[in-house]
Amino acid sequence: MLFIFLHCQICLCMMNKYYFLFLELVFLGDWWSGTNVIFYIDRNDFEKYWGKEHAYCVMNHTYEVDWLIGWMIADRNHLLGNCKAYAKKVVQYIPVLGWSWKFSEFVFLERDFKKDKGVINEQIKELAEHPDPMWLLFFPEGTRFAPNKHQASLEFAQKHNLPQLKYHLLPRTRGFIASLPPMKGKVPALYDIELAFKEDAPAKPTITNMLFGKQCTAHIYFKRIPLEEIPEEEAAQEKFLRDRFVIRDKLKESFLKTGDFFATSGVPRVEPFEMPRRFYPVINVLVWLSVTLIPISYYLIKLFFSGEILYFSIGAGIIGAFFLLLNKTVGMSEIKKGSSYGTTTPKKTS
Repeated sequence: MLFIFLHCQICLCMMNKYYFLFLELVFLGDWWSGTNVIFYIDRNDFEKYWGKEHAYCVMNHTYEVDWLIGWMIADRNHLLGNCKAYAKKVVQYIPVLGWSWKFSEFVFLERDFKKDKGVINEQIKELAEHPDPMWLLFFPEGTRFAPNKHQASLEFAQKHNLPQLKYHLLPRTRGFIASLPPMKGKVPALYDIELAFKEDAPAKPTITNMLFGKQCTAHIYFKRIPLEEIPEEEAAQEKFLRDRFVIRDKLKESFLKTGDFFATSGVPRVEPFEMPRRFYPVINVLVWLSVTLIPISYYLIKLFFSGEILYFSIGAGIIGAFFLLLNKTVGMSEIKKGSSYGTTTPKKTS
């Protein structure tokens, strides 16, 4: 029965650019937990470019649900099947979710720049050739924000006379710089994205809370920057990225203190709006539950009521394996189980 479930999930990975599998996770955020997403985007850019071009999406890495909010946004924009991201290489071996990311052309990195530079160049060239609009998500901080990592970031910044950020880790610039050359002439814009949740909200933005159906509200600021406006020289590109993070820090500070990105940040105000959830995730989940859950439940019930200890043990083992898999998947996003990346100071590249 577990084999049937896994087989169906793998089949989802192989269909329509993994859209159906990703919809299951979008359903978790959009419909099961009822999480809201409030957008702050220049309306002219939104109407002219949104969903109509390749984009290099550079985002802060603060919360457990960063990537899921990104998928919810992509689904509203009809881009979910073409939403790619950088990820740790080890993630590709995690059943179902990791496999799907591997099959869907995510850029897997070893965090060894000598090896990763060639991977980045080759894969981005391929992604940039996609005939349909594609978004590539990049977290320059390299790991989620945590107090010990923030302290290491501050010490490094102070030592090398770099910006000392209050609410972000100092961005690691080498991956950002390595990604730009293969995009030239093919990816028209960088989307500078800042995601924030109110700290006094009843439910914290975690996968676990979403699984329990607890609603969150995500506030997300977008700024479209044409790629030709990014400097050509590497030193200037480093400064460009760090300067953008200084602006992010001001946006985040303003939001946390006033509930408004623009009150004290000095960033020009754009009016918030919401995009309606799409109903496709609900239909998708209902269809696949009927295909997988009904036969699995039927056979499990037969095993439990067979009267045979062996069969009962098999049934209990299947349920245990399912919950182990679910726990492992959730653990991928938990900040407390995050990597140690960021606790050691990065090498200065300029």
